[in-house]
Amino acid sequence: MKSIIEVKDLRGKYVLLRSSLNEPVQEGEVLSKFRLLRSLPTLRYLHEQGAKVLLTAHIGRKPEETLKPIFEEMNKHLPVQWGGLITGSEWSERRGLMGEGDILMAENIRQDPREKANAPDFVAHLAAQADLYVNDAFAAAHRKQASTYGIASELPAYAGLTLIEEVQELKKVMEPKSPSLFFLGGAKFDTKMPLVEKYIGLYDKVFIGGALANDLFKARGLEVGESLVADEPLKDVPFLHSEKLLLPIDVIVDGGEDGRTVKSPEQVKPDEKILDAGPMTIDLLATYIEKAKTILWNGPFGAYEMGYTQATEITARHVAVSEAHTVIGGGDTVAAVDKLQINDLFSFVSTGGGATLDFLENGTTPVIERLSERE
Repeated sequence: MKSIIEVKDLRGKYVLLRSSLNEPVQEGEVLSKFRLLRSLPTLRYLHEQGAKVLLTAHIGRKPEETLKPIFEEMNKHLPVQWGGLITGSEWSERRGLMGEGDILMAENIRQDPREKANAPDFVAHLAAQADLYVNDAFAAAHRKQASTYGIASELPAYAGLTLIEEVQELKKVMEPKSPSLFFLGGAKFDTKMPLVEKYIGLYDKVFIGGALANDLFKARGLEVGESLVADEPLKDVPFLHSEKLLLPIDVIVDGGEDGRTVKSPEQVKPDEKILDAGPMTIDLLATYIEKAKTILWNGPFGAYEMGYTQATEITARHVAVSEAHTVIGGGDTVAAVDKLQINDLFSFVSTGGGATLDFLENGTTPVIERLSERE
């Protein structure tokens, strides 16, 4: 990929910038500023170079969600103007009045359904706005959408500073120093099976937690009760009994006559639900963390959204103070370290969720491929 810093003269040029600003917002308050802060280096660079920056991003899952709270927070760091919908008259008027170094922020680009559809007419509209395009949205680098993928074929296309950093840092953990540890949590084993197969080969130990572990317990013939598992049971799992594979040795369960308690996976009853890894598992992981030179982690170890955060948060503290090269990613994992205010103690924290997993599995993503093809 070509970096935006390779462009010799940006002064006065319209630059359409796609950033990652998908932060949690509640009643107008921005609850996390992680991605917003990571977007600032590229924004500041373009601002200082005198470019006319057209800032685009998305937020949330519903089209009606607005970037207005993000805009207000952004103004605490850089002078930014509000442009409204990128197809609206307010946008056109404000774009025409821009001076060198100005930043004009568009409303949630997914409010237009043509964004997610990568519709040619919407791509053409975006391309007509600018002289060149910069993608700094690694978190959306696995999405073939108009502002992330389609437009890169219509304008001179470059990577932003944060996107380049993401690629460089994730490539490092694809060639780990030994002893190496890969932690994988969350759910949806059907999409993560190739990733596990790959990293069982690359890493010395792979710990599987969260609902993913339930699937493996079940595949080993253990009772998982009412725990969250994949719709289709796992079949022909090549690593099921691998010496490299680590699973929780104790779990926190709830339901049934015992109520909330800690027990071994072999003791789970049909009316119980596994909700987190137990204290013995946390201690076991700590012994591996202490010796590791590379640690890669994506996904929580319990039902994080239900308040089962202990295994994830205690392990995060252990990883944060280890001497290993530590890289973490995934929404709930990043939210945990953000909550604990220990982000700066990791070697690298990825802004991506699904994009991070895609890159780790394939060494690239559709958006990165597209940017790499551009002259």
